[in-house]
Amino acid sequence: MNRAETFSFVNPLIRYFLFIFSFLFWVFSMLIVAIGVYAKFQKAVDTVRDTFLIDPAVILIVVGVVMFFITFCGCIGALRENIRLLKTFSFSLTLVFLILLAIAVLGFFYSDQTRGALGKFVKKAIVHYRDDLDLQNLMDYIQKEIKCCGWNKYTDWSWNLYFNCTHENPSFERCAVPYSCCTPVPGEAVINTMCGFGVQTQDYREANALIYPVGCADRAVTWIESHLLLVGGLALGLALLQIAGIVLSQILISQIQDEITSVL
Repeated sequence: MNRAETFSFVNPLIRYFLFIFSFLFWVFSMLIVAIGVYAKFQKAVDTVRDTFLIDPAVILIVVGVVMFFITFCGCIGALRENIRLLKTFSFSLTLVFLILLAIAVLGFFYSDQTRGALGKFVKKAIVHYRDDLDLQNLMDYIQKEIKCCGWNKYTDWSWNLYFNCTHENPSFERCAVPYSCCTPVPGEAVINTMCGFGVQTQDYREANALIYPVGCADRAVTWIESHLLLVGGLALGLALLQIAGIVLSQILISQIQDEITSVL
């Protein structure tokens, strides 16, 4: 066969790089969905419908399904040189990129409204802290990692039925806060899960000796400011991955169209 018969407008490096790129994230999306489904089925039947939108398992499933659809289009589109699938992949990635960019811009310029929206989300998480084990573990992880308690302050835990600090509350956890609010004791081999009992009855100075009295809203801002390089690097990396997928898919679409035109 001469050169004219073997020549192709489609660059195999771009085609297979896009395929591998999409395939890896496709496998990752299936893993996310599997973890979310497993976590959901491991729980008892939810009795509180209000927890559905803040259920970490549901969030994992939704994110995984969206990723699966997008990466499937990119993977099969690159492998089969299917223009429709590649256009769907490119459009979906562009849409996700613009949505994330809009969220970032709105969060920066409307910080008070963003804080209020996040506050409602965290309040709901505090209210249903004992209703969902995954939600409970997530809240404990956040409070331990960024060293905070509640949203605005530690007394926010009165929003929860069990920790509510009123005389009418019969719970033995009345006026307490979760153990994740407590400052670690050096050399402590076993975690004292009752370390936060009665803390809500104490003032800020007294509570400071036992727990992290600062709310997670202020601590999150401080944490981001002290980890700007990490946060910026993750955001830039995510943006570059999406832009790379969009650019590669558009190049491949153009090459496939040129190939079709040359044949016709």
